[in-house]
Amino acid sequence: MPRAQHIGTTYALFDTAVGRCGVAWTARGIARVQLPEPDDARTRARLLAGVADAEYGTPAGAARRAVALVTAHLEGKRADLGTIALDMSAVPAFHRRVYETARAIPSGGACSYGELAARLGSPGAARAVGQAMRRNPFPIIVPCHRVLAAGGKPGGFSANGGLDTKARLLAIEGVALPRTSGTRGLR
Repeated sequence: MPRAQHIGTTYALFDTAVGRCGVAWTARGIARVQLPEPDDARTRARLLAGVADAEYGTPAGAARRAVALVTAHLEGKRADLGTIALDMSAVPAFHRRVYETARAIPSGGACSYGELAARLGSPGAARAVGQAMRRNPFPIIVPCHRVLAAGGKPGGFSANGGLDTKARLLAIEGVALPRTSGTRGLR
């Protein structure tokens, strides 16, 4: 008897220029992206935290295209990540607005948390924007690494490697962070 088609969340790990990343998707679109952790088990665990019924699979269709675009982007190639459909059904409304607005920041560009808040029409919400970026389930596709603190300072970054990872992602796009006591720069 043929196996029933899985209708929940499917996930896969994939190799990139920055390490082994993870992606989870549903019929609606990409539900999560995970930057590399020290090993596959930790990447998988962080990718699937809070996901009840995920099943491992091979990306096909839109998921395969999303993996190809993310992989190309992390190799420094031009890739239009704005065309990737996202499943934001589990994302709070304010965060959804932040992510949609952040997706308009072009590769090679950056803005501050305050500037992003102003673009949302909520100029006093810089801290709330920062919290949304910290919880971003779609890093790279929603370019939280392009959002900086006031004055061009790096701010924070919750991915493995912290500010070094943020600096590396920006360097791939041709943006150099100013060296501060909080960053060691790229190796």
